[in-house]
Amino acid sequence: MKKVSKKDIEIILSKVNHPEINYSLVKLGMIKDIEVKDVAVSATLMLPFLEIPIKEDIISLIKESVRNLDKNIKLKIKIAEMNEKEKERFMKLAREGWMV
Repeated sequence: MKKVSKKDIEIILSKVNHPEINYSLVKLGMIKDIEVKDVAVSATLMLPFLEIPIKEDIISLIKESVRNLDKNIKLKIKIAEMNEKEKERFMKLAREGWMV
């Protein structure tokens, strides 16, 4: 088994698109604090509001993409709310990339 790096995780997550916005989670500023220690990977999912209806869908997309990289990875996703500046940027991109 090849050792997975932080860069590997960043690349794979940069390809995960938001289910309703035509941008990746990384471009939207929704992924932060990626840490890799052997097969343990953690990342923070930044949400504009903690109780968005598609939160579980987004978490599933993240888990599936990381699992496709290596089935042995133990993934921990922390959830946090964006600050006002992050929300502002997210909303601007969301308006641009909203899929009708």
